[in-house]
Amino acid sequence: MDIQSFWAQLTGSPLMFTAVLLTCGVILVNGWTDAPNAIATCISTRCMSVRGAIIMAAVFNFLGVFVMTKINATVAETITKMVDFGTDTHEAMIALSAAMFAIVLWATLAWVFGIPTSESHALIAGLTGSAIALHGNFSGINGGEWVKVVYGIGISVVLGFGFGWLVCKLVEVLFYRVERRKAQTFFRGAQVVGAASMAFMHGAQDGQKFMGVILLCTFLANGQTPEAVVPPTWLLLLCSVLMSVGTAIGGKKIIKSVGMDMVKLDKYQGFSADIAGAAALLFCSVFSLPVSTTHAKTTAIMGVGAVKRLSAINLSVVKEMVLTWVLTFPGCGLVGFLMTKLFMLIF
Repeated sequence: MDIQSFWAQLTGSPLMFTAVLLTCGVILVNGWTDAPNAIATCISTRCMSVRGAIIMAAVFNFLGVFVMTKINATVAETITKMVDFGTDTHEAMIALSAAMFAIVLWATLAWVFGIPTSESHALIAGLTGSAIALHGNFSGINGGEWVKVVYGIGISVVLGFGFGWLVCKLVEVLFYRVERRKAQTFFRGAQVVGAASMAFMHGAQDGQKFMGVILLCTFLANGQTPEAVVPPTWLLLLCSVLMSVGTAIGGKKIIKSVGMDMVKLDKYQGFSADIAGAAALLFCSVFSLPVSTTHAKTTAIMGVGAVKRLSAINLSVVKEMVLTWVLTFPGCGLVGFLMTKLFMLIF
């Protein structure tokens, strides 16, 4: 799919234009609610400035999308095949537009309160709610693909926390006899590498999910069944740029919640959390599991904090995050359902 033919489709179909525009809005919102998780720790430990970290995140988000898509694009495929919007092109595009609108609304509310909600789960919930509204039952849900999401939730949480604890413990053992000043100097640079790794894996995971939605738009507009397609380079670039712009616009609230309020981190702890989160995301990507980068990073930070003592974790912040995660599936799913019913009446 080249950009010229895509643009011709887009300008020739108002419904497709609306769906793609709303999807771009979701990617932008992802940038200010999800992408900051990748760089929160390196900013909170003062290893990088906000501006420098955002630029780095932009570069590595793109590299993550580009490299992982070339190696394994099955996360994008999972999203395109997770729900079935039927064969009626008009109704399908309306339902998809409603789902994207619901996700933007849900994520914006979470951002207002400074809570790092998961756009991955909002995306899945919104699409699911819209498919149920369109069919009037659960027949539009592909259970085989949807169950991967359930696995991903549990695996990302366990791996994030476990890897965070293990990596931090290993670092403490290896650097036990190293002079503190030298260790601080080393981890100042090492944490930049860790943050770059997190940004890379964020692009690899979330970039693929949203490319999957845009590809789904093209399939529905043409009345086609979703199939395996390698996303074009221009689409990779579009997704990474929109994420970066979103991070620059509104990332500071999430950076404060994740990197400063939840656990007070030293540089070596920030490095451990970044490496652990990136490792958890890599594991899930290899096994085609669409997971939340928010889950992986925040649970990695919790694991790092638990190395010292559990009381080092600010449980009130954790409680707010967990509550948001728990509410995302039914909440965003319900909004997607209601928006689809409303859009069907209007259009």
